[in-house]
Amino acid sequence: MDTLASPAGRPSPPVRACDGVPWPADEELDDEAAWARLLDLGVADDSDDGLSPAEVSPDDLTAPFDAVSASVSDLDAVLGHLELIAAERQRLAAEEDRLIATVLRDAAADPTPWVGPDPTLDPAWEDSRGRTLGAVRRDRIDLAQRAAAAEMAVRLRLSEQTIRTRATHVEVLQERCPRLWDEFADGRTSERHALEAARLATSLPHDDTTWSAFDAGVADTATALTPTKFAVAARALRERVHAESVDARHRRAARDRGVWMTPELDGMASLNALLPAERARSIMARLDRAARHLRAAPDEERTLAQLRADVLADLVTAPAPDAATAGDLRPAPAPDAATAGDLRPAPASHGATAGDPPPAPAQPGEAAHRGEAAPIPAAARTNPSSPTVVVTIPALALLGTDDHPATLEGYGPIDLDTARRLAGEARSWIRLLTHPVTGAPLVLDRQTYRVPAALRRWLGVTSPTCVFPGCNRTARDCDLDHLTAWADGGTTNADNLAPECRHHHRLRHETRWSPAHDPVTGDLRWTSPLGGTYDTDPPPF
Repeated sequence: MDTLASPAGRPSPPVRACDGVPWPADEELDDEAAWARLLDLGVADDSDDGLSPAEVSPDDLTAPFDAVSASVSDLDAVLGHLELIAAERQRLAAEEDRLIATVLRDAAADPTPWVGPDPTLDPAWEDSRGRTLGAVRRDRIDLAQRAAAAEMAVRLRLSEQTIRTRATHVEVLQERCPRLWDEFADGRTSERHALEAARLATSLPHDDTTWSAFDAGVADTATALTPTKFAVAARALRERVHAESVDARHRRAARDRGVWMTPELDGMASLNALLPAERARSIMARLDRAARHLRAAPDEERTLAQLRADVLADLVTAPAPDAATAGDLRPAPAPDAATAGDLRPAPASHGATAGDPPPAPAQPGEAAHRGEAAPIPAAARTNPSSPTVVVTIPALALLGTDDHPATLEGYGPIDLDTARRLAGEARSWIRLLTHPVTGAPLVLDRQTYRVPAALRRWLGVTSPTCVFPGCNRTARDCDLDHLTAWADGGTTNADNLAPECRHHHRLRHETRWSPAHDPVTGDLRWTSPLGGTYDTDPPPF
């Protein structure tokens, strides 16, 4: 087989004009050609029998690679190629991050392509909101970077937060860990190593000596340790080189405490909390103590893990004893071991008390018109300020003649038994009238600018999240934006309203991002500052 000849007429500049990547050397091209022949043949040159690639028979060209009969040198060649692929993948990941950071940096340097011409250059300019010239220009830079991040996010199918985080990591590594960045950019360490190093370096104080010491340590270990071991070593190194006291860092870190929920499979969800370590340990000790007491009962079949989860659910869903002590677990007395964590009495696990009147029987016939879906609020009965739980259940499924799953707002599909129980406990139902032929909900046109509660609730069902592509902010946390402005004759109805989170609401009005209904299909589409058009995401449920 002929070897690959050196390409003639290769451009003389050392880097390609299109992307700034250096042109490969002749030796690199020869190596790639050799690996290509290896893959085509399925076998490598076998030194034991003296065969060269040119002496391989036509049958060998189509024979699949047999790892059992292959020689050690054959396997070593394949694994060597695997190493090259891994290194190239890591190099490309670094290049992708570098380009993301470059786009955002350029947007800050020249906001005009993203937010339009600078109005402050007009001598007669006056800001309608009373902002100073410096404030307006700072807002332009911020909005330009937001618009650019949104453009990259919809093109790469990533979240905007991921885009901005990756750009920040590049800035941190290039400034504080240049040695590690070079290792990453050359494909000698993985993206996970670089991500962990950037996360830790971000929290270091602004001190060149500290940065240099941290960079030297992580650069030496990143190419030798797996990501998991590297993370442990890098955290230990950060503690050694950090000049600030642990007390000051802890006080600052405690500001990030919070609780969030992650939907899981089969009607389950994970509840995560970031807390000061001593409080988290106190909570776990309390849960474990109650769970172990319950586990000692002769008829108890639940595991300790299940009991801890049930105890936590009972403690959190029980009515708060007093507003002055709510949220403080430390002085609270231990739960009654006979009942803590026991979910079997259903009323107790949902906050009902013995004095509560029994719920009124549900009237499925009032839930929907012509068998369509109806959102059902099921609020806790003991606390008037408790949030409403919205469940959408097909009427036929509620009556037991259909098996289509119900939908829990903010989560997704849930089992019908849980949905029917929530429906039975609901104090009130909301009727949704639908078209008798098409089944589409009837639109109620409003002649006022303010969005009525019923219409807001309905929009939360039809558009459960922000309508910007890729945004997952729930509709209840969004602004309801008039697509055609009220001042321009737009009406307050479901066709002209769309939930937009505050961030994308600003992008819509202060940058060159704009939504509009497609004149043919009627679907909502977004046009980017660069002229690209993107459909809104389909409903998640």
